[in-house]
Amino acid sequence: MPFVNVKIAGPAIAAEQFDSLHRGVTELMAGVLGKNADLTSVLVEEVPLQGWQVAARPLGCAAHIQAAVTAGTNDTEQKARFIAEANALLHRVLGDGLPLATYVVVQEIAAESWGYDGLTQEHRRLAR
Repeated sequence: MPFVNVKIAGPAIAAEQFDSLHRGVTELMAGVLGKNADLTSVLVEEVPLQGWQVAARPLGCAAHIQAAVTAGTNDTEQKARFIAEANALLHRVLGDGLPLATYVVVQEIAAESWGYDGLTQEHRRLAR
């Protein structure tokens, strides 16, 4: 039941770019991290470019992905592969104008600290 937030700053992105990001991130969560695509939530947000800088310098465009997953459900290799492939996805969809400091974060949250439909992930694990 991952939640992924993709923040984009720069020129407005087209509907097909939104679709490519939603679809691409969902596929990476399922194919690389083994998450259930039917429970994967992806929010793509456009944020003002003026609020984003790298090295205290203005940018032409920027992007960031933060994926929340249950702690301990993925190994180091899976997370590294997700980070590499998500970065490649950003470059394919948004172009090569992204700064070097384009971060992809896999945030691990304790199973008892989050859930969906009123139940924690820990509750679901124990109920299996």
